[in-house]
Amino acid sequence: MRICLLLLTLGLTAFAASPEDEIRAVLDAQVEAWNRGDVEAFMTGYAESPDTLFVGKEVRRGYQAVLERYRRDYPDKGRMGTLRFSDLEVRPLGPNHASVLGRFHLTRAAADGGDAQGIFTLVFERSESGWKVILDHTS
Repeated sequence: MRICLLLLTLGLTAFAASPEDEIRAVLDAQVEAWNRGDVEAFMTGYAESPDTLFVGKEVRRGYQAVLERYRRDYPDKGRMGTLRFSDLEVRPLGPNHASVLGRFHLTRAAADGGDAQGIFTLVFERSESGWKVILDHTS
């Protein structure tokens, strides 16, 4: 019986997702939501906190301010375009934090702003609801 329990425990551990896999899953879900034109679903990857921070051409403090920024800058599917991430590097910063460095690529019609690309750094924090972005610096 002990051997079966040990093997079961080892087997379940082998299938447990790593923090990097969990973070990449959040990013994949964000890309899927963005490409559906669903800003609210995209934002579920961010911590719903007044401390959430977005740094780009401007600084936005708090989940609601970040959401409003995305709604303002990307009011429809055409402006949102098609998102792709590349060159992702996930680095643990301890048991409950990690950073992600990567590139974003937006494919859009010229009338919707044209293609765009840049670099981003994210800081993720593990919470009861999973890994969430607490800081997004995009340029």
